[in-house]
Amino acid sequence: MESVSTRRRRIVNAACRHRHEPLTALSHHMDLNWMHEAYRRVNRKAALGVDGQTWAEYGEHLTENLKDLLNRAKSGSYRAPAVKRSYVPKNEKEQRPIGLPTVENKVLERAVGMILEPIYEEEFYDFSFGFRPGRSAHQALDYLKEQCLGQKVEWILEVDLRQYFDTVDHRHMRELLSRRVQDGVITRLVGKWLKAGIWEKGQIRYPERGAPQGGVISPLLSNIYLHEVLDRWYVESVEPRCSGRTFMIRYADDFIMGFERMEDLEKVLKVIGKRFAKYGLKINEEKTRKVRFKRPSLHRQAHEERPGTFDFLGFTLYWGRSRKGKNIPKVKTARKRYTRALASLKEWGWANRHLRLREQQRKLNEKLQGHDAYYGVTHNMRMLQRLRRELHRHWLRWLNRLLKAYPLVPARIVHSVM
Repeated sequence: MESVSTRRRRIVNAACRHRHEPLTALSHHMDLNWMHEAYRRVNRKAALGVDGQTWAEYGEHLTENLKDLLNRAKSGSYRAPAVKRSYVPKNEKEQRPIGLPTVENKVLERAVGMILEPIYEEEFYDFSFGFRPGRSAHQALDYLKEQCLGQKVEWILEVDLRQYFDTVDHRHMRELLSRRVQDGVITRLVGKWLKAGIWEKGQIRYPERGAPQGGVISPLLSNIYLHEVLDRWYVESVEPRCSGRTFMIRYADDFIMGFERMEDLEKVLKVIGKRFAKYGLKINEEKTRKVRFKRPSLHRQAHEERPGTFDFLGFTLYWGRSRKGKNIPKVKTARKRYTRALASLKEWGWANRHLRLREQQRKLNEKLQGHDAYYGVTHNMRMLQRLRRELHRHWLRWLNRLLKAYPLVPARIVHSVM
């Protein structure tokens, strides 16, 4: 019997041989071994869905459960359960809605994702980094710095999509997917997940748009959507029509375009809104902006305009000097992310000031190490040290307030000695 990895390689080979044709025979790869592997890949510590069933509980009768799930999926009798709605902080004022599927739904989504992923990994462009195996946000930052340095662009276009995950059009999603995948079982399951209800506050509603964040297959479907709507459009229509150098980088729904010439940027800015509107997406015009990011000269004159800065993936990019005195693009923690991180640490410290001092130290160090795991990149040491200084100052303030709550007995004269 072939292993799952061998069958995934066969899917890749088929995708390469039929690069311009839809694939129609895919669901036969899903057998009991495939489902066991999908179950193994599901996050066993994830939040529970509407049925309250845990990963371990589903695994108590795993083979029977997977056989039943596989039969229902292929026969068409499978019904996608409602997705439990939850919220996580997006920023200081907003919350981001996420969906919490059931364990069974996660297993089936993972199984389908294991088929779709090798197909579209052959389709996706190198400048796409989000939710892809072997790619990370730090690799995206390195790519962005290389493009700014090597392409000699002078202008950056920051585009913000308004509530992207909540506005994905289901009809367009199915249409775009069918360009490469026309297996009836796969497309039917995707359609059911898109139509699945959202359970919130004891009620179920059925949205006509959106791909719930938190679903196992949602990031892949969202990537497919923007690959067709944005990436392919840029490569086939935008880049060939630009008179100067240009580049693009995308991480999920965050993307940046760089241009050597201002007129190319203006042309794209005029049409990109119409392009997104064609597929039911909207641009947040308040957060969309153009930035002059020309590489400064080594000996900047007084009249020379200072280059601007822009944010990407929680970092601010700016021009700085290397140790050899050359101008290079550098990154530092974006102001909003720094403020949010400090506020979170202060909130935790105040709520847990009753803990023993050693326990406070251990917990705060864990949180700082978690922060450094993402923001600990080259040229960002100053912001990392600044966060520690501010946290240390607030920590001393908490301890001072604690000491005031338990004052020492005041000094007094006990004996009168002549």
